Amino acid sequence: MTPLVRLDDASIGYGGRALLGGISVAVEPEDFLAIVGPNGGGKTTLLRTLLGVLPPLEGRRTAEGPLRVGYVPQRDHVDGLWPLSCGDVVVMGRVPLVGAGGRMGSGDLDAARRALGRVGLGDLWGRPFGTLSGGQRQRTLIARALAAEPRLLALDEPTNGMDPAAELSAMDLLRALHGAGGIAVVMISHRLEAVANVARRLAFVDKDQDLWKVGPLEEMLRPEALSRLYGREVIVREEGGRRFVYPVAGGGDP
Repeated sequence: MTPLVRLDDASIGYGGRALLGGISVAVEPEDFLAIVGPNGGGKTTLLRTLLGVLPPLEGRRTAEGPLRVGYVPQRDHVDGLWPLSCGDVVVMGRVPLVGAGGRMGSGDLDAARRALGRVGLGDLWGRPFGTLSGGQRQRTLIARALAAEPRLLALDEPTNGMDPAAELSAMDLLRALHGAGGIAVVMISHRLEAVANVARRLAFVDKDQDLWKVGPLEEMLRPEALSRLYGREVIVREEGGRRFVYPVAGGGDP
């Protein structure tokens, strides 16, 4: 299967200064890759390099033709004071398809409405964006990305700042969207528990530890891999059909 995008022995960074090197990773159709690491560890730089926003400082990036991407930024980077309706925000996702200066047609509005329905907010089309809850705003931004009819859905910390119930709801939504087929997902998170029950593969990134490791979910959840990421012993437990990750305290108790 031809990857949608891949990096080969890449160094990533800004302004000619490398943050991390030796990165080789491929995102295949219908993959679900979660990039996990501490804040400031290089996760967003890696994602931007994968998406072609940043060129690799060394190595090579290759993509399967023009790669159609739906991008979901961090919710707190989006101005809640936009004087737009929920539907207006979702329609923005059609702009790459109609082109700069192009006119939206009825087909574009229909596609935007379908995208909003896929995230469970079909009845909020006319609601002002600024009046939505945090979880509803995140779902709206996901719908905007889906309206672009992407082959790759890229999300930067989509559950950041959410309470546990909202985080679980958001991850269940991503699981359902991915399970419906047709898209690959690459998601950034600093919380391993947020992705440990959803992703197919994990990548651990931490520039301060010079850490880069990627592999299948089960392999990456082994204690030896987790201890490198957390810098201490880690226990993975299953409770109620879900995985929970517990770094062990100095006294030996999680």
